[in-house]
Amino acid sequence: MVTNVEQRSKYNADAIQVLEGLEAVRLRPGMYIGSTDQRGLHHLVYEIVDNSVDEALAGHCTEIVVTLGKDGSVRVDDNGRGIPVDVHPKTGVSALETVMTTLHAGGKFDHRAYKVSGGLHGVGASVVNALSEQAWVEVHRDDTHTCYRQEYRRGKPVGPVRPVGPTERHGTTTWFLPDGTIFSTRDYNFETLAQRFREVAYLTPKLQITLIDERNDREVTFCFEGGITSFVRHLNKTRQPVHPTPVYIEKQVNGTHVEIAIQYNDGFTESVFSFANNINTVDGGTHLT
Repeated sequence: MVTNVEQRSKYNADAIQVLEGLEAVRLRPGMYIGSTDQRGLHHLVYEIVDNSVDEALAGHCTEIVVTLGKDGSVRVDDNGRGIPVDVHPKTGVSALETVMTTLHAGGKFDHRAYKVSGGLHGVGASVVNALSEQAWVEVHRDDTHTCYRQEYRRGKPVGPVRPVGPTERHGTTTWFLPDGTIFSTRDYNFETLAQRFREVAYLTPKLQITLIDERNDREVTFCFEGGITSFVRHLNKTRQPVHPTPVYIEKQVNGTHVEIAIQYNDGFTESVFSFANNINTVDGGTHLT
């Protein structure tokens, strides 16, 4: 018979499990993406797209193309600056490999690379990589006119970052196939993704986002010159506005850029949408107050 004292005595250093690299992500994916159902599946797409949107917010990206493959894979192309590929001084490997395989590695922690950013702040790309059966990234750098590529299996590099040829463009292409042993489905909902990208396009004026679904040959493109003013017009398209043009306010408050668009209608209920760093804050917050 084992007494309670004996059971407690077994709680020593050997009982403390240390997970290295991305093992913790694969063991507890819900901690990072919320769930492993369709909602979590969509979250993977959002994380990679958010990185491209950050490039747009920084003024370096004007086009993002998201392609849903017939095999359940996702490809995200942008024309941003391209993830750096030079050796990172702390990790000793390429910055691309560092971003894709190391938690909390990215350009979002200070304001040197990005003044505004969304997503999981440095864990997004690596989490997507960890939860994918296969993934690869191609980076087109216009400073070297070279395309670089690295491939991964369940978050681990298959080989080093290598040049694969010359290029005349700039940007990053990320392809991933979610792990079927982790996710209960690989069936993306076109309408759900389209709604998210429509919001992002409204919040990022002049950014063009294209969603292509190779499963059933569907395609939609969003690009709005008017920003959130166009968004408010869209929200009121089935209602009767009291005034034809939305009220628009833009201001810097203590270093924070604030945009507001308002248009009253003849309805009895109000619709309020608030966003922080392009992320829909459904529960509001201090910024809405």
